[in-house]
Amino acid sequence: MATNKARVWLGGLAGGVVWVIWSLIVQIVYLGHRYTAAQNAGRLLKESRYPFFLGQWILTLLVLGIIMAHLYAWVRASLGAGPKTALKVSFLVGFACGFPDNFAQASWAPIPRAFPTAWMLEMWLGAIFATLVAGYIYQE
Repeated sequence: MATNKARVWLGGLAGGVVWVIWSLIVQIVYLGHRYTAAQNAGRLLKESRYPFFLGQWILTLLVLGIIMAHLYAWVRASLGAGPKTALKVSFLVGFACGFPDNFAQASWAPIPRAFPTAWMLEMWLGAIFATLVAGYIYQE
């Protein structure tokens, strides 16, 4: 059966929006005051090295949502449609996105472990949420 590209893009964008919302919750609600303390202690920069980082981060998460939607659409032929398949794909990709770098950060960076733990969960759970939304919207 052919992939419904319009639904993949629609689901991917919707999933990306959910990922952005999740990211903002993690960054503002959980890490917001921790960023200020770490910046004041000299452990994190007070300004990004990249211009308009927030916009670039949002764009990155939207692109990742679209990638996750594509992966879900491609594997549902062999694994079957539904949330179980979306969870399988997103659990694996989310782990690959979130765990290795943040494990290294937690091990070696002179910052509180709350940062890499939150960043890992931001990516891992964000991938899961985005793929579940994309899978819900996707139809062949």
